[in-house]
This record gives sequence, structure tokens and C-alpha cells, in this order.
Amino acid sequence: MAGPTTAERDAGEGYKDSVYGPLSGRRLPRLRMFIILAVALLLLGGGSLWVLYGSSWLRAERVTVSGTDVLTEAQVRTAAQIPLGEPLISVDTDEIASRLRRKLPRIDSVDVARSWPHGIELKVTERTPVLIVEDTGNAGNYVEVDAKGVRFATVSHAPEGVPVLELALSSPGSAAASLRRFGEERLVREAVRVARAIPAAAARDTRVVKVRSYDDISLELTGGRTVAWGCGEKGRAKARTLTALMKAAPGARNFDVRVPTAPASSGS
Repeated sequence: MAGPTTAERDAGEGYKDSVYGPLSGRRLPRLRMFIILAVALLLLGGGSLWVLYGSSWLRAERVTVSGTDVLTEAQVRTAAQIPLGEPLISVDTDEIASRLRRKLPRIDSVDVARSWPHGIELKVTERTPVLIVEDTGNAGNYVEVDAKGVRFATVSHAPEGVPVLELALSSPGSAAASLRRFGEERLVREAVRVARAIPAAAARDTRVVKVRSYDDISLELTGGRTVAWGCGEKGRAKARTLTALMKAAPGARNFDVRVPTAPASSGS
């Protein structure tokens, strides 16, 4: 069988050139573009890393503190131990927050944020005392207790308007049984629960929150007045009842809201 003629071979080669030649021509610019883009991305990434970690443009140089009341800004900065001069991106904000709460128990929460290009912001929320407890190991001092029942600081002067928590649990009987059953910390939290529910009409005059047992908590007010509160349950109802009772019997010395639907007052 005769092979292809010269004309047929030329025609075939022409067909290949017309199909594959232009394709190859289009692929080369695309490959060059891909290489250029890859190199650009590498350069950009390397430059970004250098700016973040190697340059002096984004370094931690200043610390701002806000939200303090009792604490000073200097105390917070010292406890934070922020590594000034280090790359801002490498500052561990979570570790700083944990360190502050550990070293300064008065801090309830703190938001640590980077403030580009050179700052670290510390937004502090301090604990607020709801009750104070006399420090038995240091006469004349008081331990502050917050709304969560956390004892967070010792102070030499009682904060104004904060009642004293008195745990009258040394007597035998129900008090001792309550202490064994619930534990002192649970009873403290129950006292805090009561203190937070005291209405404004009585809160400004409340001097002592006395705990004899879990369900025997009372308030001692100015002028020798007392309030039998009971346990911490139904706090809102008891607060409304006490407010109404004090208005209805302004000269009374003893109020009982242990059962808010059946309150009582006595004395004058």
C-alpha cells in the first residue's frame, strides 16, 4: 500500500500547526502570568511578615488603662507586664487578661485589645462590694464580698453604704446544722442574694445582714429596726412587700417579710 503523498503530509502538518500551535502560544502567557502572580504573592507575604514581626513600625510602645475606680492605672500597668518594644502582633492578650485577674482580684473582667500601630488598651471592670465581712485575722479590717459571693479584697475602712455580713453560726441547733449542710460559702452567697434584693427604701439604712441559718436571714437597720427576711428566695416579692410595709407603718421597728403574701410589722 502506497504511503501518503508529499501533499498529504504537508496538509497534515498544517492541520497540526493550526490546532496545537495556537494553543501552545496561549498557554505560555498564562504560565508566565501564573509565575508572576506566585512570585508577587510570596513577596507580599514575606513583606507582610517583616512589617508585623521584623520592622519597628508595629511595636508595642504604649499602654492605656480605663475603667478603674479603686485601682490606679499604674497598678494595672505594673500587673499587666506588657512587653514593650515587642511586635504588637505577638503580644498574648489572653495571657495578659489572665495575669491581671490573678494578680489583682479586684478586677472582675478585663478586655485586652491591640490598638494599632503601637498601643495596647486595657479596659477594666472592677468588682463592686455588696457586703463586707470583718477580718478576724486582722482587727479593724474588712473583706469585701461581691455580687457573686467572691471575697476579693481587704480594706482598712468599711466602704460607705455597704452592709456588714454577720455569720451568727457558732450557736448550737439549727445554725450548726445549716452550716454542716450548706457550708459557709453557700451561706455567704445566700446572704449576698438577700443583700442584692433589698429595696432602696431599706438599703440606705441597712447596716447588718445577719445569717443564723440558710432560711433565717435578717437585716438590722438604723434606729434599731429589724427585718426578718428568711431565705433568698422570692427576693423581688419580699422587696416590694417591705417597701409597701414601711410606707404603711413608718413608725414600726420590726418588719417580717419571710412570707411576702402575709407580712407583719410591730413596735413603734
